[in-house]
Amino acid sequence: MKVLLLANQPERTTRLIRFRSTLEELGHEVITPRFETRNWWKIGNAAKDLIKRARPDVVHLFNVPDIIYHDLPKLKGDFGKLIYDYRSPWGVETAMRFGPPGRWFCERYERELAQQADAITTVNGPLKLKVSGYAPRKEVCVIPNYPSRSFVEKGSREGGGTNEERAVIFVGRVCEQEGVANFIKASVALRDQEFWIVGDGPFAWLYLRKAKDNVKFMGWQSHDEVARLVRRSQLCLIPREENALTPYSTDKSIWKLNEYLNLGKLVLATGVSKEEDRKNLIIARPGELVETVRKSLDMRPEKLDEKDFRFWEGNREAIKAVYDGL
Repeated sequence: MKVLLLANQPERTTRLIRFRSTLEELGHEVITPRFETRNWWKIGNAAKDLIKRARPDVVHLFNVPDIIYHDLPKLKGDFGKLIYDYRSPWGVETAMRFGPPGRWFCERYERELAQQADAITTVNGPLKLKVSGYAPRKEVCVIPNYPSRSFVEKGSREGGGTNEERAVIFVGRVCEQEGVANFIKASVALRDQEFWIVGDGPFAWLYLRKAKDNVKFMGWQSHDEVARLVRRSQLCLIPREENALTPYSTDKSIWKLNEYLNLGKLVLATGVSKEEDRKNLIIARPGELVETVRKSLDMRPEKLDEKDFRFWEGNREAIKAVYDGL
């Protein structure tokens, strides 16, 4: 099959990139466009032009924001089948800023795409339940956001021993949604403890103004270096706030949570829901963050057995089944 993978910024969408590698392994011809714009209207028009030129057998659409591609089903004839990957509840997220009207507006487009898709994929159980409400008669396949085996190999190469340094690490975009303010608060409360920030963001300076000298800011690092730093740290922190997105943010959908766990690290997460019991994963309330960090620093991770690992490669047969079903 000739497959076109679409997202807002395809070349930066980790989940899309993972799908591309698996589909290529399965023998499909995969097209991943690169849009030289951030304008939603221009992206949508460029995608339509590409579809008319390439005439793919399958368009696999990775949602958010859904309005960009809401009218793609009208082009059926220029392409064959549509797969809708529901990876984030755009309506719920928009409602957090704009209230019920924002949710109604966004979920209208989510519903349209779910109902017109030939197949639906998603990342976890709560999102499966939500998207199934839009299209009750359609089967929804859960493809979790698990890291590739190569990430564990990167962390093992030149990574030093586990707990080589007594540090609490935060990896990702330095922003409100990722909970960096809670991370800084914890570092201020625990002045004798070293904290690392691996990542950046346009307002990182604003959060770092409150940081003390026990916070080491490392900025963006290569994926190989991230793996090495995680391996050297003692505790991995995901300090998000609880909000309307919490029920949809689970251990099956958060990339870095699974990267940490696959590296055998102790992970403390707030503002996250748990779908299954995982070794070394601690879920706490945001208000309990400082005390839980303090207690966790006296703990050591359990040794992992083969059944404890979660790898993207384990999704191969499920992805094959979705495409074979078309």
